[in-house]
Amino acid sequence: MSTHQVATANVNTQTTSRTGQLVQALTAMCCGLLIVGFVGFSHLEAVHNAAHDTRHANAFPCH
Repeated sequence: MSTHQVATANVNTQTTSRTGQLVQALTAMCCGLLIVGFVGFSHLEAVHNAAHDTRHANAFPCH
């Protein structure tokens, strides 16, 4: 392998790695927002009571 091929392979690996990290971060944010939205606007008393203190500690309105 020439030096040019090695450098190109390294750039491709770094780009793929960075893209993978971005996808993972966006997926985690979407899951987190979904969970917070479900818990924050749930009408189920058990769900509300399970997260009540945490929501108030983080200033998330629930009343």
